[in-house]
Amino acid sequence: MWIKWVAVVTAVLLAIFAVLAAFGVWRWNAGTRGLMERLEAARCDTPHARFDAERDLVGLPPVVQRFFRAALADGTPFVAAASLEHRGTFNLAAEGPDRWIPFTSTQRVTTRRPGFVWNARMTIAPGLTVRVHDAYVAGEGILHPALLGLVSLTELRGTTPELGGVAHGEFMRFVAEATWYPTALLPSQGARWTAVDEQSARVDLADGRVVTSLLLAFHPSTGLIDSVRAEARGRTVGQAVVMTPWEGRWSDYAELGPVNTTAGRQRSARS
Repeated sequence: MWIKWVAVVTAVLLAIFAVLAAFGVWRWNAGTRGLMERLEAARCDTPHARFDAERDLVGLPPVVQRFFRAALADGTPFVAAASLEHRGTFNLAAEGPDRWIPFTSTQRVTTRRPGFVWNARMTIAPGLTVRVHDAYVAGEGILHPALLGLVSLTELRGTTPELGGVAHGEFMRFVAEATWYPTALLPSQGARWTAVDEQSARVDLADGRVVTSLLLAFHPSTGLIDSVRAEARGRTVGQAVVMTPWEGRWSDYAELGPVNTTAGRQRSARS
């Protein structure tokens, strides 16, 4: 009899967990659709343009001109939006021993107005997931992880442009990932380039009052982006924001999609 009651209680608990998990997925997907709708609503109507090296590269540092010639063919349409899928591992440990967990995600990016919505699913234990929204939408930065899509672990939102704010950090991510949509880094799209040395340059980009500056290093042979770095980006530690060096690295480039542009695999690194 005791074993029978244990089995019944276990079955009931599993059924409750399944219902909660299903409700969490439904609720999370509704939130994702809301963010996507805001992202699309913020897009600007822009004339259809194509890359023209003679026009678009005038006055740029030689290393930057070399990058665009390697990444874009003449006549390539400017990237207005992109949809991405990711699969990999994510390190939960801010300090101490690494703790890598698997994740899958989708990402929607728009370039005018700059924005993105990253929607991730991370498995922290068998049957137990954390869903994450990381986004920059209409000038607002958003970071929201939730257990099963129901229980918020934290929720950061902000529109203030100051260094260390969530809006600044998310816009920095938009610029750092622009190797996937390199036309966003052209001067006609608002980017300002400054040579640092023969293999690196600094790019400055603004979205309204949110302004970021990143150092890009280029591969000496291919001319494509090797790494992108900021000396300070806000990192949340408990209730505090700690300014921390931040870097991403790129490799394994391949041509993708009908726009005949290039993309690579990104690897994030803690500094």
